[in-house]
Amino acid sequence: MNPQAKLIFALSLTLGTTPTISSNHWIMAWTGLEINTLAILPLISKSHHPRAIEAATKYFLVQAAASTLVLFSSMTNAWHTGQWDITQLSHPTSCLILTVALAMKLGLVPFHFWFPEVLQGSSLIVGLLLSTLMKFPPITLLYLTSPSLKPSVLMTMAILSTALGGWMGLNQTQTRKILAFSSISHLGWMAIIIAYSPKLALLNFYLYTLMTAAVFLSLNSIKALKLSTLMTTWTKAPSLNAILLLTLLSLAGLPPLTGFLPKWLIIQELTKQEVALAATIIALLSLLGLFFYLRLAYCATITLPPHTTNHMKQWYNNQPTNTMVAVLTTMSLMLLPISPIILAVV
Repeated sequence: MNPQAKLIFALSLTLGTTPTISSNHWIMAWTGLEINTLAILPLISKSHHPRAIEAATKYFLVQAAASTLVLFSSMTNAWHTGQWDITQLSHPTSCLILTVALAMKLGLVPFHFWFPEVLQGSSLIVGLLLSTLMKFPPITLLYLTSPSLKPSVLMTMAILSTALGGWMGLNQTQTRKILAFSSISHLGWMAIIIAYSPKLALLNFYLYTLMTAAVFLSLNSIKALKLSTLMTTWTKAPSLNAILLLTLLSLAGLPPLTGFLPKWLIIQELTKQEVALAATIIALLSLLGLFFYLRLAYCATITLPPHTTNHMKQWYNNQPTNTMVAVLTTMSLMLLPISPIILAVV
């Protein structure tokens, strides 16, 4: 793909996200979602591999259906209340339809089936965009409409997402699919808290984006698409592999790393809101995610491949680590001590 085309698609992604997160009118928000979808499709299918074309087709169909539901929900609300303002969503049917539409956009259970397949058919960089930037507009809409949405529906989806995201990631051997199920699991944590503390859900999303970007860019640097490849990369970039171990543990939510902060605050807030049972369940379900993060970390740094395999050890790469990777990994590990400042800003 030539640089001019890449620039146009990158600008379209930015221009698609901006109206959705800044507008008060449903039609403008819907237009932004459509521009976003159309801008990412050529990036998914640019390799011309059948798997990439299939991923782009699945992504288009799911996102088109979700956008239609967003428009239908807003029109139903306008029909009954005369309001096109995003924050004035009050009709019960519209609220339910919008919850379903945004769950499809985000990949929350039970509308998650498209996400691992699309991520598997994309490159790591496009997978990073799908896991982070493309989820920002739907999360913003969820944030703006959170007072109108039913907490019980969101809580059910959240617990199912954390359970299935952890459970289905256990047996995967492809790093992109593991990160897709990781994303579904993290979205469960955002969905459970958004009705009680929307700012906390946004903080969780920002920190999740930070850590996921660090992992995706690290894997892209060492070109690791499968666990078997990950086992042989310790000879290529030993320092990056060691840092990847800590970043994965941060993504799992282990103290004293950055990933522990959102989980700690969410469990604290849920306990204050007297839904301690849900907090206990989601905390226990996060152990499933911890298992496959540990498996990734074990493959990357601790184990050596058996001598009977056909994998050759890779040459040591003497190039310095990418600055972006260094900054993101540092932030993924070191932000917990300054959590009072973060909370004061948020």
